[in-house]
Amino acid sequence: MTKFLGEYAAKIDDKGRVVFPSALKALVPEGSEFIIKRNRFAPCLDVFTSSEWERQSEELRSRLDTFFNPEDEMFWRDYTRGTATVVPDGKLGRISVPKRLLEHIGASKEVVFSGSGYKIEIWSRENFEKNELSDQQFNAIAQRLSQKR
Repeated sequence: MTKFLGEYAAKIDDKGRVVFPSALKALVPEGSEFIIKRNRFAPCLDVFTSSEWERQSEELRSRLDTFFNPEDEMFWRDYTRGTATVVPDGKLGRISVPKRLLEHIGASKEVVFSGSGYKIEIWSRENFEKNELSDQQFNAIAQRLSQKR
């Protein structure tokens, strides 16, 4: 499994395209597809390799009964709503992010790609800087996790 790390700023052009960071793109085979979707817990977009998307989607879907349970079907529909498949172009490595997804994260001029292990997050510059845990919050969570051993 690919591990994405680091933070990279990129400007959005008039057509909603951004240059996919070369350091992140180098971690996957040339021509790889990425799946972009809204993050439901933070104002950012999640970017998965197609293989990671398949793995996680199948794991989630195996927990749902989309054939006989309308609530599960509605959840699955909403989970997959707003996804887009992108492939960085070979020349500059640009990707076209759908306008509705850029609007969802409040991005109009600049984004930050943030490697988060198994996925990449795309944030508007403003939201990225605002959505950081304070040292006190981080320490409280770390302490809680250390007690789970």
